[in-house]
Amino acid sequence: MLDKTNIIQDRETAVIIGVVQKDQTEQQVKDYLDELAFLAETAGAETKKRFIQKLQHPDSRTFVGKGKLEEIRQYVVIHSINLAIFDDELSGAQINNIQKELKIKVIDRSDLILDIFARRAKTAQARTQVELAQYQYILPRLRGMWSHLERQGAGIGSRGPGETEIETDRRIVRDKITLLRKKLAEIDKQAFTQRKDRGEFIRVALVGYTNVGKSTIMNLLSKRDVFAENKLFATLDTTTSKVVFENTPFLLSDTVGFIRKLPHHLVESFKSTLDEVREADILLHVVDISHPNYEDQLAVVNKTLQELKAYDKPAITIFNKMDLYEAHTFDEWLSEETREEILRDLYERWNNELNGNVVFVSATERRNVDGLRETILNKVKELYSIRYPYKTMFY
Repeated sequence: MLDKTNIIQDRETAVIIGVVQKDQTEQQVKDYLDELAFLAETAGAETKKRFIQKLQHPDSRTFVGKGKLEEIRQYVVIHSINLAIFDDELSGAQINNIQKELKIKVIDRSDLILDIFARRAKTAQARTQVELAQYQYILPRLRGMWSHLERQGAGIGSRGPGETEIETDRRIVRDKITLLRKKLAEIDKQAFTQRKDRGEFIRVALVGYTNVGKSTIMNLLSKRDVFAENKLFATLDTTTSKVVFENTPFLLSDTVGFIRKLPHHLVESFKSTLDEVREADILLHVVDISHPNYEDQLAVVNKTLQELKAYDKPAITIFNKMDLYEAHTFDEWLSEETREEILRDLYERWNNELNGNVVFVSATERRNVDGLRETILNKVKELYSIRYPYKTMFY
């Protein structure tokens, strides 16, 4: 793993910062910061304060304006804050400039996600993927991060040991990236061989936003004990199990969750893990219907599936956490008739939008698990009959 101090130690205190740009609303940015705070909590930090600024374009030097940065600096000093987290990617120079002003550690959303991934990676494949993504993140930021090594000024006399050291570091990082890519290619080759050896089984993959309950559903359907936790990115490594419903076998895989602004180099590094999604015959798109922005999360996953060229696969949308949805939506004064009407409208809306390929469940309460199994079974049988019209696959 990349030899650097963990970005976040237990219970560091943090401020989080977002900028409302011209193509965004203030509410959107507030929602992004809600998620950023959850990411920080997952990594072990406690968010003490949020700062939001409206700007046409982020400041090229410090991302936020001079006045807002001074406001942040004063809060940081008074409350002994030791970490500032920005919701958007920062350049190396911006990180360096902001750290000089605030006198504390500064990271961005991508760095925070990479830190969580580094903590969660268990297998050799996941650790190599994360390390590669970390070096890819660092490479374009080296000059800004190492500016204190350069001589002041420009022109004659300004090109000295500092620049040489930067170039040396760049070469070391590039060499490391090359080695990691070769190592990952070998691991990918082995993983591809393993996937090929799975034979004629229909392959089903769980996909969805992070923390929507995919691993809990995996446990319900496969009767395996896959790690499930109410934190972001609880699952990094793909888990595959053979499942048999009514003598009909298929392979079920749990995959890494998606998120807004997922760093591109992280997606690239996790290509082999995401191959499980690309090569699946059926996708089970799990949605946390209790989340206030569940439709946005659904759209983020669909956009990512389009980028992976996996959007047109047969899919079943599983609206999970119905127990929490009802707890948030219904109050004690609502009549039973009104509750039934609200649920009926919800079911009709999504059944119409998704052509009936939808199931509403509560995985933790095991609600409608039989209905989910029946829906999956029918879809699996349908694909078997198309793929092997003259062969009996049900035994």
